Amino acid sequence: MPDLIAPTVRLHAAWLEAHDEWGPGLHEDGFGLRSTDEVRSSEGFAAWVTRLADQSDPAKPLEAARVPCTYRWIVEDDRVLGGIALRHELNDYLLRVAGHVGYGIRPSARGRALATWALGRMLAQARALGLGRVLLVCEAGNVSSSRTIERCGGVLEGILGTDLGPARRYWITL
Repeated sequence: MPDLIAPTVRLHAAWLEAHDEWGPGLHEDGFGLRSTDEVRSSEGFAAWVTRLADQSDPAKPLEAARVPCTYRWIVEDDRVLGGIALRHELNDYLLRVAGHVGYGIRPSARGRALATWALGRMLAQARALGLGRVLLVCEAGNVSSSRTIERCGGVLEGILGTDLGPARRYWITL
């Protein structure tokens, strides 16, 4: 049975295994990974995990253009299957391009409805934060993600061009 957990240095090797399965690049949505993050070394990984924890702590100051965000890893038997992020508010960029929630499931774990399961749990977290509705954005051609969002109550606002290409925009009323 999977679990949603806060990022932890304890799963460094397991996270790297998932990252390597995705292949090169920053396409693991839901992990908050930036091109400047050095995650191979223990020290770099620990710094990244600390940054993710700090971003969800309302007492910690945020970098410019960042919003509070809760990161969770989808884990089963100490294997990292994916990640999901809930942004507590939207800035102009997030409103145009990314939305409140981002998630990704490693290729070998797809087809198990893990994204639907994780999104349902993060929507409960969004309710607890007092959000009345959340925006989810996915690539226009990402049929699996569209179905996940629709299963969780997403209503298509439309397909718009973004800096990253055409994207489907969904709202989920909480």
